[in-house]
Amino acid sequence: MAGDRAAYMGPRLRRLRRDLGLTQQGMAADLGVSVSYVSLIESNQRPLTADTLLRLARTYRIDMADFAGDGGEESTARLQAVFKDPLFADLDLPPLQGADVATNYPGIAEAFLRLHAAYREEQRALADRSVSREIAEGDAVAEVRRFLSAKRNNFPTLDDAAERIAAALAGHDGIAAYIVARHGLRVRYLPTAVMMGTVRRHDPHNRAIHIDEALDRDSRAFQLALQIAYLELGPVLDAALEGAVLTTENGRRLGRRALANYAAAAILMPETAFAKAAEDKKYDIEALARQFGTSFEQTAHRLTTLQRPGQAHMPFFFLRVDSAGNVSKRLDGAGFPFAGHGGGCALWSVHDVFRTHGEIVTQWLELPDGQRFFSIARLVTSGGGGHLAPRIQRAIALGCAADDAHRLIYTRGRPAPLAADFTPIGITCALCQRDQCRARAVPPIGRQILPDDYHRRRAPFGFSDETR
Repeated sequence: MAGDRAAYMGPRLRRLRRDLGLTQQGMAADLGVSVSYVSLIESNQRPLTADTLLRLARTYRIDMADFAGDGGEESTARLQAVFKDPLFADLDLPPLQGADVATNYPGIAEAFLRLHAAYREEQRALADRSVSREIAEGDAVAEVRRFLSAKRNNFPTLDDAAERIAAALAGHDGIAAYIVARHGLRVRYLPTAVMMGTVRRHDPHNRAIHIDEALDRDSRAFQLALQIAYLELGPVLDAALEGAVLTTENGRRLGRRALANYAAAAILMPETAFAKAAEDKKYDIEALARQFGTSFEQTAHRLTTLQRPGQAHMPFFFLRVDSAGNVSKRLDGAGFPFAGHGGGCALWSVHDVFRTHGEIVTQWLELPDGQRFFSIARLVTSGGGGHLAPRIQRAIALGCAADDAHRLIYTRGRPAPLAADFTPIGITCALCQRDQCRARAVPPIGRQILPDDYHRRRAPFGFSDETR
């Protein structure tokens, strides 16, 4: 039965003929068959025989394996993923029907997939406008995030320059000694009151770099590395920023700051050595932080940048939020579909770690469209350094695709996850169609709310089958 189904390749033959710019008459003449036979094959009323397939390969110099393809397996998988959207939850969509459509009507399948992708993008756009109408088109933070996402948060020229600086640092007794020898600048650690609201200040008149003495060791090292980036890599930073669509001066300044921070992290965690250590330690963030003298957050952030073309390592996404749910840092390298604006999902553990006192919390996640991820979340603290000194607590999450999670130390010794192990989360309530979620804050865009005159559901809202 499988062999008979695979022999019907009408849509693929039609696509090939059109790609070649041929009529049915022209293809029939080339293959030495009748026009009606070509027409019957294209309409799936006749199978494509091995002899005809060989003729196609010889005549048009095509690869038979490429032409035969996977029998629609890729399109079938994509359709099945789309069918998991709760929007279709009340429809009976057996897997066999999806396979039939993908195999026999690939054009219709592709059209449906494109429409669904456009629908999802429009839903996100609607959510962004409804949640934050006051945010202008040229929002600086959003522009910088789009720029970093387009570059996959990877800048090889900055990594190469940082590698050279890191090699030079190895010949000195610490980063401060390097700055003294290379730039003739003294490094001074001054009281917070003297620093007047700054944590780092370059004083070219007195040939000094002042650092707030309240900073911990990791933060001191990062600030010195950041100053080196500004002193030595100005042209490289400017070149890396070329081509970025940044319409405001704020956007350009934020973009340059993001690249300088990238360079500072690359100086402290050189790409080659850091990538090897990450693989050897199975991406153990705490162990890597100890090895390179960096903070947990700096190390987790650096893991998202190892995506040099041709040498890409494990892809991660990164999120940092405060206790009010405000996102202050967001980096995508693993295909996680962050919402542009609005709150996240309350069921994601990154919002719970404010009660865990720095413990690492892991979680398997499943989005409404069936995508699955593995998340590592932990509370991090900045500030402090003295009695009553203000401290800021934020939660960070580092995640990867569920299929890649076996490469992490955090899954070592754990059995493969079952379906019940995945927490169903959404991107944001306005885009999530899960109608049974008890953590929902607002109804999804486009759904009519049912009246509760006669009964009240456990979930905050009930939805009708109608859409607005």
